[in-house]
Amino acid sequence: MGPKKVVKEEKILLGRPGNNLKSGIVGLANVGKSTFFQAITKSHLGTPANYPYATIDPEEARVIVPSPRFDWLSDLYKPASKVPANITVFDIAGLTKGASTGAGLGNAFLSHIRAVDAIYQVVRCFDDAEIIHVEGDVNPVRDLQIILDELRLKDIEFAGKFREGVERLVKRGGQSLEVKAAKEELATVDKVIQYLEDGKRVAKGSWTSKEVEVINQMQLLTAKPAIYLINLSERDYVRRKNKNLLSIKEWIDANSPGDTIIPLSVSFEERLTEFETEAEIEEECKKVGAQSALPKIITTMRAALNLISFFTCGPDEVREWTIRKGTKAPQAAGVIHTDLMNTFILAQVTKYEDLKELGDETQVKSKGKLMQKGKDYVVEDGDIIYFRAGAGKN
Repeated sequence: MGPKKVVKEEKILLGRPGNNLKSGIVGLANVGKSTFFQAITKSHLGTPANYPYATIDPEEARVIVPSPRFDWLSDLYKPASKVPANITVFDIAGLTKGASTGAGLGNAFLSHIRAVDAIYQVVRCFDDAEIIHVEGDVNPVRDLQIILDELRLKDIEFAGKFREGVERLVKRGGQSLEVKAAKEELATVDKVIQYLEDGKRVAKGSWTSKEVEVINQMQLLTAKPAIYLINLSERDYVRRKNKNLLSIKEWIDANSPGDTIIPLSVSFEERLTEFETEAEIEEECKKVGAQSALPKIITTMRAALNLISFFTCGPDEVREWTIRKGTKAPQAAGVIHTDLMNTFILAQVTKYEDLKELGDETQVKSKGKLMQKGKDYVVEDGDIIYFRAGAGKN
């Protein structure tokens, strides 16, 4: 029984437990953030007219998740309605050095980061006499360090405030369970503060489930997963070379090991949005000798947020639903409708690979590949599910 307990323990993840998670685009001023936001929302991936999504407001948009599985299922079922998965992306105002102490839009900026679940950090590597750099010259490693320091300093302040509340409980004294729990919390907060003061991002720490529960209450900026988007000139992007790439990789290996680095050219992505059709985009990419980085940028963020997909399919609708990894069948049903969760009976599950290999549902059934799963079944990425539920309570 022992080892099973440990596996359960690891299930508590940093961050909010929802499936409707948001990513924010972060960076210094004039690094290409807003142009990237425009490109991702205007792109053919972004919000095609036949899907019921649009820019929510000037700084927020839902972006469609590219999904070959969804496309294949849509071709198979030819449904009346197709609803792809999406992620919400925010364009957050440019950070300035000193933001943690209120410089520039400091506090508004940091509260906007607090509201998202993960960060796209845009780092400038292009030279352009027309676009001045807020720090005077193009130096991506310095920019990375400025942002890390600002987020860390703010986290030290957040953690300090949180600590005051916990300390008040401890000072009350006595032997109550509440005080005992507060002492443990205090030890965790102190450990986190030390970690931040050592120059590290909380997301990179090895924390126990108990510690994660405390960290999640603090909503720390450096506890959020980060994906680094290296904004190159179109020329550098096409030839896959830039003098700064090695030093950026070394900085990330040292300060945020294991985080994803994706080179892109925001000016190239912006240019692609001007074409009318997919065919024209493909032709341009062939001519230039490079592909859009947007599909990878979106799918990588989804994975960083621990999000996966399941599908519901039929002649009426093919839909890709988003859930967090580790979600059980009744909770997955609840994403469709809370009644389905409350009256859940069973899930009929087909593996996407089986359907693709066998060609249709009849074959899946006759080969014994249609599975009946109960309430303890943990939904896997790519499952095609039909939920059976009882009558709702009046």
